[in-house]
Amino acid sequence: MFRKILIANRGEIALRVLRAAREMGIKTVAVHSTADASAMHVRLADEAICIGPPSASDSYLNIPNIIAAAEIAQADAIHPGYGFLSENARFAEIVEEHRIAWIGPKPEHIRTMGDKVEAKRTAGALGLPLVPGSDGAVETVEHARKVAEEFGYPVLVKAAAGGGGRGMKVVENDAMLEGAFRQARAEAKAAFGHDAVYIEKYLKNPRHIEFQIFGDGKGKAIHLGERDCSLQRRHQKVLEEAPSPVLSAPERERMGMICAKAMADMHYRGAGTIEFLWENNEFYFIEMNTRLQVEHPVTEYLTGMDLVKEQINVAAGLPLSRTQDQVTLSGHAIEVRINAEDPQTFAPSPGLVSEFHAAGGPGVRIDSALYSGYRVPPTYDSLIAKLIVHDDSREQAIARLKRALEEMVVGGIKSTIPLHQRLVDEPDFRSGDYSIKWLEALLAKKG
Repeated sequence: MFRKILIANRGEIALRVLRAAREMGIKTVAVHSTADASAMHVRLADEAICIGPPSASDSYLNIPNIIAAAEIAQADAIHPGYGFLSENARFAEIVEEHRIAWIGPKPEHIRTMGDKVEAKRTAGALGLPLVPGSDGAVETVEHARKVAEEFGYPVLVKAAAGGGGRGMKVVENDAMLEGAFRQARAEAKAAFGHDAVYIEKYLKNPRHIEFQIFGDGKGKAIHLGERDCSLQRRHQKVLEEAPSPVLSAPERERMGMICAKAMADMHYRGAGTIEFLWENNEFYFIEMNTRLQVEHPVTEYLTGMDLVKEQINVAAGLPLSRTQDQVTLSGHAIEVRINAEDPQTFAPSPGLVSEFHAAGGPGVRIDSALYSGYRVPPTYDSLIAKLIVHDDSREQAIARLKRALEEMVVGGIKSTIPLHQRLVDEPDFRSGDYSIKWLEALLAKKG
C-alpha cells in the first residue's frame, strides 16, 4: 500500500480524497495555488506545497510544478480527483515515468476515451450501443452534408475532444449545416486546440443515464448500477439520482453487465463512468469519463462502497473488493450541486462566506470545503458544496432532500440552494417525468 499520496486538485474533491487516505493510514500532500493558501484541504493535509499563482494554468494545470512537489514530498502516488489533469493522458504517463503510482486508469485508456471519435469506435467494438452517426471525424461541409442526409435531420455536430457543451451545435436542416459546422470547428479549436468534429443523429428528448464501473486492470470488471443525470443546464449537471426513475431492474442489470463486460475486455483499471442517452427504452453511448465523477457519492450511498478507497486499492494492485454478485443496491439517493452563483441569473458569486451551516441528520451527507470566514475565489469552478441524501424510497429521499435544503446555510454569497428548493417542489420532478431539456425549458418558462 502507498505511504504518501499527493492530491493534485482542490476544493471538496481534494478533501474527499484526503479523508479516504487518512482512514487508510496513508499520509497526504496538498498542492495549492496562492489563492488557496487557506483552503480546508491545505489546512488538513499532512504536508502542503504551493505550486503557483491563482491561474489554474500556472498552478493546478502546471505539470512540472506538480511533479516537483511530488518529488520534494517523496509521494509514492498521485490522485488527480476530477477536472484539471484527471483525464490528461500525458500527465498520467509522466507520473508513471517518474515511478510514481497513478491512481487512475491506464494512460492509453484515458487517451482513447478522451477523443470522442476514437471512444465511439472503441465502444462499438466493445459491444456498446451507439448513436447513429459518422464513422470518425468529418473534415468538410460536403462530407457533413452526406452524413446528415444519410441519418436525417436534426443532427448534432460535436467536437471530438469536447466537453461541457463547447463545440456542439444542433442542426435542424440543410440550410443551417454549413454555418453550424464551421462554428463548431472554430469553438473546438479555441477550447481544446483541436478542431475535429463528428456528426450524430440528434435525439429530441432523451434522458442522460450513466453506469459506474470498476476494473482491476487485469481483465475483471464490475458495474455499480446507474445514475440519472438528466437535470442539466447548458450541458452541465445540476442534480443526479439513483436508481433512475425510468429503468426496470432487469434493464439495469442487462445494461450494467454489458458495460462491465466491455471494461473487462478492455482490461480497464480503476473507476470509470459510461454515459448514455436513453430514449424510447434504448441506450446510446455518448462518452466515457475515465475518472471519479462529481456525483460518485450517490453510488456510494446505494452500494455502501467507498469509491475513493477502491481507487487507491486497485492502483496499489489489490483485487476489486467485491465481485458482481456481491454488489447490492439499496434505497434511493439524490445529489444536488450547490454553486456560488445567483440562482436566478447564474452569474458567479465569489466572495467571503460569512456563515456556513451544513445540513445534517440521518441519511444526509455534505461534501464541501467551505467554512465560515472562507473566501470563495473567482478563479475556479463555482461548485462549493454537494448535498447528498439517501432513504428507502425515492419519495422519502425527496422529502429528506427538501428538509436538508431548508437547513443548509451559506451566508455572504449567493448560492443555488433556492433553485434546488424550487426543483424539489416541481410536479414533473416528483413524478420522475423529465429529460435533459426539462430544466432549461422550466427556467425559460418561469424565469
